[in-house]
Amino acid sequence: MTPTPRLRPAYEADERTQLIGWLDMQRAVIRWKCDGLSGADAHRAVLPASPLVTAASIVSHLRWVEHFWFEVVFLGRPATGPRFEDGVEDGDLRVDGVPLDRLLTEYEQQCATSDEIIAAHSLDETGRHPDFEVSAASLRWMLFHMIEETARHAGHLDAIREFLDGSTGYY
Repeated sequence: MTPTPRLRPAYEADERTQLIGWLDMQRAVIRWKCDGLSGADAHRAVLPASPLVTAASIVSHLRWVEHFWFEVVFLGRPATGPRFEDGVEDGDLRVDGVPLDRLLTEYEQQCATSDEIIAAHSLDETGRHPDFEVSAASLRWMLFHMIEETARHAGHLDAIREFLDGSTGYY
């Protein structure tokens, strides 16, 4: 795997900088774990009980999770995306035939959109979507959740990558 910058936030940084820094580091780990994967390997399921979980499907899932939390729940925009449009709960994991490069580009674009939203709002501000109970959460809570969600899936990519080609590495 080629090195991708993965930096922890400074110890003395303010709260917002630390939250964004930790999220950015986990996002960088996602990209790093995908570096050098072939198209076939990106779509290869290696966990027997989870046939939809591949490197490509994790990237797609994280793209749609960012969209859901920051655009839908926080800003109150319409719930769009594979889970809502196709009526399939795991629709965001169904990416057979979609090139990993495209999925990574879409993920990076979504992260940039999320970053713009985060930068424009107070950490104390709560979500606005009337149809989702989680809209009661603050932007701070959502950032903690996105750090947790992204780190959890970075761990999945650790295991997938090791099964695929033996590559290991923490961060």
